[in-house]
Amino acid sequence: MAGCSVLRVAYSQAPDLAYWWLDGYVDFDDTQTPLARDALARWFAWHRRAQLPAITEALSRAQAEILADTTPERACFWWNWVRERGREAAEQAVPATADLMTRLTPAQVKHLERRQEKANAEFRDDYLAADPAERQRASATRAVERAEMVYGRLDEAQRERIAATVATSPFDADTWFGERQHRQRDTVALLRQLVGERPAPEAAQAAVRAWVGHFDRSPREPYRRYSERLTQFNCSFAASLHNATTPAQRQAAAQKLRRWELDLRAVAAAD
Repeated sequence: MAGCSVLRVAYSQAPDLAYWWLDGYVDFDDTQTPLARDALARWFAWHRRAQLPAITEALSRAQAEILADTTPERACFWWNWVRERGREAAEQAVPATADLMTRLTPAQVKHLERRQEKANAEFRDDYLAADPAERQRASATRAVERAEMVYGRLDEAQRERIAATVATSPFDADTWFGERQHRQRDTVALLRQLVGERPAPEAAQAAVRAWVGHFDRSPREPYRRYSERLTQFNCSFAASLHNATTPAQRQAAAQKLRRWELDLRAVAAAD
């Protein structure tokens, strides 16, 4: 890896990593594997061509912004910008996803259900501790770790400020877990429909597009209201956290964004 950043290496390996992650859920057979690998290679080629330039330009703009104070509105602007890129990326994946889904077997759907159960057990271990105080400490620790990924080491006063703010968050792991289980059941239901009916490509893509859209905007109104409250809180939290950082921490963050920008420009320009 000498002379090549972790980000560049990770991006070059992303198609393989994505394949192995998907394979862990559905256990592709010998005929599905080349189709899945080809679909992932084409999607990442599209992403490098269509989205990396916009991402690198955004990183360039963010380097200037991160040196000054910000507002919750600006934090939400960046959150919505990322969501829009995610919507574009998901739409690009719809045709290949629909094609692969219709090629799965009932046994593979059962395999996915078992993998979901395993993932849910891991989720419970990470987020659903019986002791509320333990959950609170874990949430504060995760928030500190995420902040330090950008700003570097936080001092004790900043850590205490994060812990106090996290304690007022509307985040509720049980609510999140409930929505997660709903989405898992929706996924299984869609797969059973596609595997059982083998619809025409247009119908399959329409069904997959609706399913993907529900990840961005839940069809369950109580969860939508919860998600909106949490997003507004997180925008305010991000702005407050940023405004409490030191000039040195902001400079470190700008330098990190610059490295990410250069790495992704190199990836976008690669043959």
